[in-house]
Amino acid sequence: MWFLPKHDITAKVMNDIRICILPLLIPYAILVIPNLLDIFITLGSEMPTPELVIEFFQEDEVILIGWLHFLAFDILAGRYIWQRMINLDRPIYVSTPILILSMMVAPLGFLLGIITTWDSNNFKLEVNDRLINHD
Repeated sequence: MWFLPKHDITAKVMNDIRICILPLLIPYAILVIPNLLDIFITLGSEMPTPELVIEFFQEDEVILIGWLHFLAFDILAGRYIWQRMINLDRPIYVSTPILILSMMVAPLGFLLGIITTWDSNNFKLEVNDRLINHD
C-alpha cells in the first residue's frame, strides 16, 4: 500500500480479506475467546479509567491481545484510505505518507486520509442515493 499502491500484488492482497486481515483475527480470537469473561468483568465492573487500563495491560497476554487489536484496526483504517486514494487517483507522494501514518497512528492517518480524499459532491450523491433507496 505504501510504495506500490497501484500494483496488482497490492490490490490482490488488500482486496482479499483472507490475506490482509484474517492472519491477525485468528490469533486475536484464539487469545480473546478463553479470556472473554475476564475481559467483560474487568472492563464492565467499573468505568474504564487510564489506571484500570494500565493495570489490565500488566499481563503479557493482554499486551499481545491489545497489539493484535491495534494492528487489525490500523490495517482496516489503512486499507480504507488506500481504497479511497486509488479510487480518486491520488499520487504516491500524497498517499504514501498518509498510509504510513494510518498504519502507525491510525486515527491521525485516517483523518488526513479522509481530508485528502474528501469530495463533497461525491459524498452528497452517496447520501442522496442512500436516502432515495430507503424510501
